[in-house]
Amino acid sequence: MNKLDFISEELEKQKEAGLLIHFRTVEGPQGAWIVVDGKKVLNLSSNNYLGLANHPQIKLAAQKAIEAYGAGPAAVRTIAGTTSLHKELERKLAAFKGVESTITFQSGFCANLAVIPAIVGEGDIVFSDELNHASIIDGCRLSRAKVVRYEHANPGDLEGKIFGEINASTATLQGTGAEGYYGSRSARRLLIITDGVFSMEGDIAPLPKIVEIAEKYGAITMVDDAHGEGVLGRSGRGIVDFYNLHGRVDVETGTLSKAFGVVGGYIAGSKRLTDYLAQRGRPFLFSSAVTAADVAACIAAVDVLAASDALVNQLRANTTFFQENMRKSGFNLGQTKTPITPIMIGEARTAKDFSQRLFEEGIFAQAIGFPTVPPGKARIRAMVSAVHSRDDLARAVELFTRVGKSLGIV
Repeated sequence: MNKLDFISEELEKQKEAGLLIHFRTVEGPQGAWIVVDGKKVLNLSSNNYLGLANHPQIKLAAQKAIEAYGAGPAAVRTIAGTTSLHKELERKLAAFKGVESTITFQSGFCANLAVIPAIVGEGDIVFSDELNHASIIDGCRLSRAKVVRYEHANPGDLEGKIFGEINASTATLQGTGAEGYYGSRSARRLLIITDGVFSMEGDIAPLPKIVEIAEKYGAITMVDDAHGEGVLGRSGRGIVDFYNLHGRVDVETGTLSKAFGVVGGYIAGSKRLTDYLAQRGRPFLFSSAVTAADVAACIAAVDVLAASDALVNQLRANTTFFQENMRKSGFNLGQTKTPITPIMIGEARTAKDFSQRLFEEGIFAQAIGFPTVPPGKARIRAMVSAVHSRDDLARAVELFTRVGKSLGIV
């Protein structure tokens, strides 16, 4: 028996359960319409919220950067990989986000893996929303801190969990209650982490209440705004701007791979924080810098957003149109308040059948099942963008409704 035979067995189990992921191949640039597996389809599966992935100004910036800096970085940021472009991007991102400083990474995933283990460790406690992204989960595991999950978007449960941990620690700490807990020299560090916009639900974190709780109990606050950028706030500045919480959130992580249309990630906050992460963030220290072409493209994307809110406003209008009409057709879209549109199905096999039927009709909208979402909560996740026309979205509603009726969904 081969030592890796278990892999075939596991893949077969996944296939039998209807959970085997089918990878489709995109040919050409991202947009409202794309070619997938040789077929032209309406694209409702992309995180390209504002259509910037194929924006002429952004493509030109990347092309010019290759001529000026070459194709690859050839080093990590701390040795010979930091260019003037990296510094410019970090300055412009800080100005855009309204923070003192930013530091950029290879992806939003890398940003979370960098910051969480750098600010908490063994003996500390992380309070994490139960639906937080996998990169947050992995960052918490790497930190070796104790992880306490609280009910999704439930500040009351969060506060109860914090208070419970405080009471459980009174035997070993001086004083009583929160004051004694945090007044003791042996008190542990507390970190509250939440997604800003939840990638599978489309709902928004109750960040003002979370910040109030963090301030009450002396906890560090961190928000991953990967799906809030380009969507919430002025010109898409994100959830902190949306709720006017500038200066009250300690750590913001974000991605440049979704609304910004390129690739990369960043952390925004105080200069003290970013200086520290440049010394302690392992993806920053031990993985090659982002290419000059990508960095230049990100700079151009920030410039586009800073100059006008037209694309963000168009995205919001398109989202309202699509979701209102999908609900009128009888679809359950959960609690979404953003362009992320979950069409709740239930069983993974049915969701995959739905996705395949949509593809045959000319709609590219992928099925999402376990482990990305809990068992029994499979869905089609449709992603609205600013570059969809009203005719595109009306056609999508019509075809969703036709397929949904044939499968008994509506």
